[in-house]
Amino acid sequence: MVYGSKTTRVVIIGTGFVGSSYAFSLINQNVADEMVLLDLSKEKAEGDAMDLNHGLPFGSPMKIWAGDYSDCKDADLVVITAGANQKPGETRLDLIEKNVNIFKGIVGSVMENEFKGIFIVATNPVDILSYATWKFSGLPMERVIGSGTILDTARFRFLLSQYFDLDVRNIHGYIMGEHGDTELPVWSQTRIGSELIDRYIEHNKPDTKKEDLDEIFINVRDAAYHIIERKGATHYAIAMGLKRLTRAILRNEHSILTVSTLLKGEFGLDDLYIGVPAIVSQNGIERVMEIDLNEEEMKQLHHSAKVLKEAMAPVFKP
Repeated sequence: MVYGSKTTRVVIIGTGFVGSSYAFSLINQNVADEMVLLDLSKEKAEGDAMDLNHGLPFGSPMKIWAGDYSDCKDADLVVITAGANQKPGETRLDLIEKNVNIFKGIVGSVMENEFKGIFIVATNPVDILSYATWKFSGLPMERVIGSGTILDTARFRFLLSQYFDLDVRNIHGYIMGEHGDTELPVWSQTRIGSELIDRYIEHNKPDTKKEDLDEIFINVRDAAYHIIERKGATHYAIAMGLKRLTRAILRNEHSILTVSTLLKGEFGLDDLYIGVPAIVSQNGIERVMEIDLNEEEMKQLHHSAKVLKEAMAPVFKP
């Protein structure tokens, strides 16, 4: 599974907005050797495979085809983007029951074909569906990874870069918790370059108001609602986030990303998937980065976990 040592294969299950955007991002980066598309509509998967193949003269060398679950046997990654979409007015948690039922069938079909790789889950509610994938697959927790708050963190960094008029690559910070309404910004660890944000503001933008920062976070948290109202779905940015996660795994980068992973005592939490910074490599999750949170942030994280646990309870009864 080490990048460069063998033919690397990514199987994408679900070729809707997110799946097809992710597939498109992969052909523009030399990340994997093979890409297999699966969808409930075989014709949709075939059409996407044809369309993507026609772009290969302009992209990276890759073998692309519409396949079936038997192609999962030799896959390094199975990336699940299938499921019911969030509609205007719906929260991510509203999707739990219908998508858990869909995932039971998908994960069962993958595992029946002797899959030995790593799952990446992108479907919402991603934390709960990552937990479901872990349970249904029987794989070790480090080999089931949710996209978590990777996108929320990107939105956070982008909006801060706009506010401070700085390169987004020099903004460092995390959104943690549920990928949803109870997520939280870790202001205490947010840095502009190497400076903590409070110190940077003091030295460079002393007119910054707390209300300005609060509004930035609200716009991060509610971004999906605004995008869905305007165009029906969010897909480009999460596709790029999935590509980044794919590269970290296939190239064994040991990258720190805010993914959804199983906690086993970290941050005082247990037996749930939730968005936290973690080191990601060819083995999946190497370890959770148990960063220092202040009292308020820890309280918010525990509240987020409580909401997820309560939402999961009817589906995953002890």
